Amino acid sequence: MIHLRRQEVTVLKVFFMHENQFDQRSISFRSDSRPDLFSPRPWSRSMPPANTKRRDSKLWSETFDVCVNHMLTSKEIKRQEAIFELTQGEEDLIEDLKLAKKAYHDPMLKLSIMTEQELNQIFGTLDSLIPLHEDLLRRLQEVRKSDGSTEHVGHILVDWLPCLNSYDSYCSNQVAAKALLDHKKQDHRVQDFLQRCLESPFSRKLDLWHFLDIPRSRLVKYPLLLREILRHTPNDHPDQQHLEEAINIIQGIVADINIKTGESECQYYKERLIYLEEGQRDSLIDNSRVLCCHGELKNNKGVKLHVFLFQEVMVITRAITHNEQLCYQLYRQPIPIRDLLLEELQDGEVRLGGSIRGAFSNNERIRNFFRVSFKHGSQSQSHSLQANDSFNKQQWLNCIRQAKEKVTCAGKAGELNSEAHFILSPNGSRVSQGETTLEQMDQSDSESDCSMDTSEISIDCDRMEQTNSCENEKHIETNV
Repeated sequence: MIHLRRQEVTVLKVFFMHENQFDQRSISFRSDSRPDLFSPRPWSRSMPPANTKRRDSKLWSETFDVCVNHMLTSKEIKRQEAIFELTQGEEDLIEDLKLAKKAYHDPMLKLSIMTEQELNQIFGTLDSLIPLHEDLLRRLQEVRKSDGSTEHVGHILVDWLPCLNSYDSYCSNQVAAKALLDHKKQDHRVQDFLQRCLESPFSRKLDLWHFLDIPRSRLVKYPLLLREILRHTPNDHPDQQHLEEAINIIQGIVADINIKTGESECQYYKERLIYLEEGQRDSLIDNSRVLCCHGELKNNKGVKLHVFLFQEVMVITRAITHNEQLCYQLYRQPIPIRDLLLEELQDGEVRLGGSIRGAFSNNERIRNFFRVSFKHGSQSQSHSLQANDSFNKQQWLNCIRQAKEKVTCAGKAGELNSEAHFILSPNGSRVSQGETTLEQMDQSDSESDCSMDTSEISIDCDRMEQTNSCENEKHIETNV
């Protein structure tokens, strides 16, 4: 490994000593679990180092003497605990965002480990999120009484939550940010710097991407936090109505950002498709706004393929490096979902390399296969694809089936519209009255297919009821 220059090491030593003290001062803060409600994506599956350090957990009842002035019911104590968790979570978030800037962004810029343009791409609008959360923390602390209890928080949340709309640009940038960060890790100076940070106490053995992904994780946790406060709020409490309104606000914001993030990821990968010939281009790809799932699979010859499942078309590619960027070269002609045939294969049913060699010597090589095929006129394809494990295989099967169901529903709706819902426009052309309905169906698809890999919102945010039976289907997005 190439080590940093002596000047760089000196700067880092001074910085790490200071950050070590900073970490010790903050260790008593409550741990914010930050569960990932968006489903995991292929680009976010890097495992953190073993024995990561969490902040010490601290409860409201342990921080304040609840028996000094008055006795509280068990329900009220639980309500105060939930409010305390919200407040402490904001404090933890602010600390981590400042740490990301101070411990990673600023030193890498000062030492010219990355260019300012590269750092702006990786860190996005992270700077702008810090004052936003400082504002909420200040408001929550101002309404906290001297005994540590808080009476009302609903009106604060209703007024503050719309500020989270600014998250859309940060979340939409994450796919490109992660791709650039992974690419820059091939630079020995970048890798050496990040490794030094990882080994320093301030990082709690968490890598840079953990800190960059914290805002997204926090965003989708708000509905859970608010529901917990509401669950322990009496029906006649003045906060009841405000909390219900706040939950509706945050669910709408998260759903909107989920759609925009999915569209951004879809566009990112479309721009990185490389066509060997012009005939491989397909309008179904160009018109796609949602990437249902994607990931690496192997064919029966052991060739690694990267498969993309868009709204209406499956694209089988090979990952290549082009102009120092990871791109995806089309392996075969795109397969329309409406014509795709899916077959689940039993273990041992596939022949490897066109023969039965290895069938008895290595059973692992013939597990977890499924087949996709397509025939239209003189064109035909058949691919036996192997997933990493049975769970991964099931995710692909579910995702493909859901995509086919959506296309089928959209097709039936289109047939009805073409039969009974065309009117003549003033210039004599036919205009469909059902266009609005189809657009709504497409929007519904986008809501459920948010590709921060898929199903990020559907797990924890209640959907608005749709009247159309096809729109009412819950689609769990999986970036396999």
